[in-house]
Amino acid sequence: MKDVAGMPAKVVVERSIAAVVLVVLAIWPIAFDGQSYWVSTILTQTFVLGIAAASLTFLSAYGGMVSLAQVAVYATAGLVFGNLVATGESKGLHLGWDRWTSVVAAIAITTGITLIVGAVSSRSSGIYFLMITLTFAVIGNAFFTSVVDFGGFSGVAGIDSYTPSWVGNPNINGEPARIYYISLVASVLVYVAIRLIVRTPFGIALQGVRDEPVRMRSLGYNVPLVRTLAFTLAGFFAAVSGILYAWTNGAVAPGTINLEQTVNLLIMCVIGGLARIEGAWLGAFVFVYLNNELFRGDSVPVLGGTFPTIIGFIFLAIVVVSPNGLLGIWDWIAAKLFGGPKGGSREPLREFWNQASGRMRLKGGASTRPREQE
Repeated sequence: MKDVAGMPAKVVVERSIAAVVLVVLAIWPIAFDGQSYWVSTILTQTFVLGIAAASLTFLSAYGGMVSLAQVAVYATAGLVFGNLVATGESKGLHLGWDRWTSVVAAIAITTGITLIVGAVSSRSSGIYFLMITLTFAVIGNAFFTSVVDFGGFSGVAGIDSYTPSWVGNPNINGEPARIYYISLVASVLVYVAIRLIVRTPFGIALQGVRDEPVRMRSLGYNVPLVRTLAFTLAGFFAAVSGILYAWTNGAVAPGTINLEQTVNLLIMCVIGGLARIEGAWLGAFVFVYLNNELFRGDSVPVLGGTFPTIIGFIFLAIVVVSPNGLLGIWDWIAAKLFGGPKGGSREPLREFWNQASGRMRLKGGASTRPREQE
C-alpha cells in the first residue's frame, strides 16, 4: 500500500492521526473535566511551550539556524506585557495600560528586539550563531534580574488578573478551559502559518540559503536579510507564546530566561524532532508530561535520580538512536510499512532495533554487533 486516493499512504495516515488528535483535543474539556489537571496544566503548557519550540524548529528545519534565544524572546514578551498592564499590587512599572494595547505593544516590542538581534547574528552561522543567540539570552536574564524597575529578581506577578475579559483568569475555577482553547487555536494557527510560509517564495529562498548560502548569494539574494527576516518571524511566534505563558502562569520572572529553561526548550525540540514542525508539540508534550505527571517529587520512582538526570539520558538516547527525534522513528517505520526503494517490511520494529544497535560503534572500532547480510 503506497498510495491512497492519489496521496502517499504515509501522508494519509499522518493526516488521519492529526484529525483524530485535533478532535480529541477539541472535546477534551467537554467530555472530561474542564478544570482537570490535564486541561489546566499538561495540555495547556504543551500548547504554549509548543509554540515557542515551533519557532526554534522553524529556524532549524528551514533556515539551518539553531537559536538559543527563543526562551529569552517569549520571557521578554511576558515581562514587557506584565510591566505595561499591571498596576500597584505587583512589582514593575505599574503603567496600567489597556489590556489589548499591552498585548499588541508587548509583541511589537519583542519582535523589534528580535529584529535587531537577527540583524546582528544573521552574518554568522553554526556554532557562532548559536553562541550569539545564547549571549542574547544571558543578557536578557541579567537585565531583568538587575533592573528593579522592571520587576527585579522576583519578576512581575498577578498578570492573570489582567487578561482580556473573554480570556478570563486561568487560575480561577471554571475558567481554565478558556485559556486551553485559546492556546489550542493559537497553536493551530502558528502551525498553519509556518506550513504556508515555507511554501512562499520567501520560504523557498530561506531553504535555499539553508542549503547553499554561497550559491544563493551569487544568484542575487541578500542572505543576511533573509536570515534576519526568518529570525524576526520566529521571534513573533515566540512572543505570542510569551503572552500565553504570562496569562497561564500569572507571573513571569527572569528565572524564565535562565540557562536551564533555555536548554529545556532545545530538549523539547530534539525529542520531537528538529526536522519537522510537528515535532515541537510532540516534544513539548513528552517533556511536560514527564516533568509534571510521571516524575513528581525529588527523585524518579524505581530508577532514582532527579528529573534533569533522566531527561538528560532520554535526550542522549534520542540523539544516538534517532537524530531526528520521535518523528524520525516514525518516518523510519512508515518507510518500512508503506514501502520505499526496496519495498515495505513485515517486521519494521525489529529492523529498526537492528539498525539502531548497529549504530552503536566503539570509538575507532567496528560495530558492537555483526552486520547482517542483505
